[in-house]
Parts: sequence; C-alpha cells; structure tokens
Amino acid sequence: MTDVLNSTFVLRLDKSVFATPDALADARDNLSGIVLHDPHLWLGGDEGTSIDRLTRGADGSFAAHKRFDLHGLLKLPAAADNEIDIEGLDVNGGYLWLIGSHSAKRKKADKKGEPPNKAKKAMKRLGEVEARGNRFTLARVPLDGNSEPAPEHGALTAARLKGDAFGNLLLDALRKDEHVGRFVPRITPDSANAADPDLDVVEGIPSKDNGFDVEGLAVSGNRVFLGLRGPVLRGWAMVIELQVSEAADGIFTLNSFPTGKPYLKHFLELGGLGVRDLVIDGDDLLILAGPSMDLDGPVFIHRWKGGAAAHTEDVLARKTELPRVVTVPFGVTKDHAEGLTVVTRMPLSVLVCYDSPADTRIDGADKDGVKADVFVVSS
Repeated sequence: MTDVLNSTFVLRLDKSVFATPDALADARDNLSGIVLHDPHLWLGGDEGTSIDRLTRGADGSFAAHKRFDLHGLLKLPAAADNEIDIEGLDVNGGYLWLIGSHSAKRKKADKKGEPPNKAKKAMKRLGEVEARGNRFTLARVPLDGNSEPAPEHGALTAARLKGDAFGNLLLDALRKDEHVGRFVPRITPDSANAADPDLDVVEGIPSKDNGFDVEGLAVSGNRVFLGLRGPVLRGWAMVIELQVSEAADGIFTLNSFPTGKPYLKHFLELGGLGVRDLVIDGDDLLILAGPSMDLDGPVFIHRWKGGAAAHTEDVLARKTELPRVVTVPFGVTKDHAEGLTVVTRMPLSVLVCYDSPADTRIDGADKDGVKADVFVVSS
C-alpha cells in the first residue's frame, strides 16, 4: 500500500459569485463530489441546485471559478431552493453526470436556548425527518464547445432518471429489495405537499443513521455505478450497478439485468466503512471508503480489480480482493474526505477534497480558497 502525499492544491472560489461571505463559506466547506476533466475541475456540494467549475492553472491550483444552475436545465421536480445534495460527479461520453444523495435527513439538535426549553427543542428536532425531492436526482448534462452545461450539444441532450419529488425508478425498485428496502425513504401520500419543501418521511432510515445514502458515482457508457455510504450491513458496503437507456423529453430509464431487476448489487468488505466516492481506472474501480455515520475516520482508498468490467453480482473480501492503496488523513470533527478524482495516469495520482475542512486548509485573505490533497496510488 502506498500513501504518498504528493502535493496540495488550492481550489479558489470567486467571492463575487456569492451573495454573502457565509454563502461562500457554505460552498467551500461542503464539497462532496469532484471530477477533473481536461483543465476543468467540477465541484458538487450539499447546497442548492448549482454546480461549480474551476480551471487548472500552470501551478496546478484551480481558479477561474464559474457557477451554473441546473434546476431549469434538468427540469427538476421540486422548487429551486430545494437542494440536489450532489454527492458524486463523473464525465463520460461528452456528458457531465451527477447524483443526488437520494437520502432522508434527520434534523440536527438545536444547541441554543436555556433549560428546559433547550432540551425539548433539541429532542423535537431529532424526531423530525425530512426528504427533499431534488435529492432524488440521477442526471447528465452535455458539455458544449466551451465546456459549459447545455440543454443539448450535437446529438447529446440533458436528461435525468424518471421520477418526481417523491422518488424515482431506482428507489421504486429498491424499496422491494431484501437488503436495502427497509432503509430507502418513503413519503406517504397524505404528507405529500408539493408546496412544502420539507416532506415528512414515515418510513426508511435517514442517511446519518446508517440509512440509504448514495455518495459515489462512476460512469462507463450506459453503465452507472453508485457507491452507497449506507446502509452498511454487518460491515459490508454496497455498490449498485445500473444500465440506463434513452427515453423522451429529457428523461431516461433503467434496463433490466438477467436477474429481472433494474440493478445489480455488489457487496464489499470494507471493515465497516461505507463508500464515499468511486473512480474508474481502466477495468478497475477505486473506492474512497469512510464512516457511514456521523463519525471521524478512518478513511482509505481501495482498489477493486476488474470492478468496472464486472457483469455479475459479487461479494468481495477486503484482504484478498479489495487491497488498500492509500490511507487518507482525517481530523476530529474536521477534514472528512468526500470527493475523489484522477489527476494523472502515469504515475496514477488522485485528488481528494474534504467536507468540513480544518482551518489550516482555508486559504487566502478572503478565505475563498481551500486545500485539497494529491496522493500517488499503487498500480
């Protein structure tokens, strides 16, 4: 295993893009999906329905920030202030692909106030679970001649997986699954109010409770690999494989596999960790693995040899079939590795970005930059 920290690059955001310094900090501190394509680094985050693009400079750092809103481009089913919660990105076949978390969310305990109201308020919030409709997004957008998202470019057209504010084809199928069905969000008809962005969830398990949570995305042709942060079942993580096919009016659908289902499940023994991101390296898949719940480290990158070429469901042992190739640093309540992308092929190196970055990662007089790490990866 190698864990060589090769260098650190600064990702520089443009403060003029944001209405307030707090909005800039939210984008900077909540990076969860990245992909490098040619000179451009695409960034996806937890907030809003926009995606960010940086351009690589001669020194290796990234700046020239541009932001693109995806709400109208993808005809998202919920309101524009309803976040996609982008957790994974990839570029393949002229498309920029993105995945929302597909998760339910338990509200954070409010630590403000005085006893006894403080405890009552905190417990009330911990009992509230919501699902936001734009989170149920698997989509692709063409990149035009200027490497900008476009509704169409040549024969390529923007599209998303068939669904609405209450789910999509993937979740409909997975709700019947013997392994993950009980974890998948369900929104009851009597609580489904299109005017309310916070939709009550009466079944399913929220993401930070080891619930259903998509965080990794890798695409090869019509094959789409989704890495699940959760659930982790008795130490076994999951990658779900899909095959998509064209439909009409900006919508695509799922093909069925020989199993009769529109997905394949691959179980990975990652020592109790979940999948935080995926990257294709030839026929292999690189897997960024980290805690499934709201915990600090450990964090590793594993290599699944032949993973991108697999065509049948599999159960893979950590020691023999999923070697660790990088140990990624982590902090206490800080520096949670979330995004992974290839920087160079020869030698193979990867860029890792972090959610909740430590103060030492923040860069610039305006605090508009954040440092990401590059690691050399063994073959």
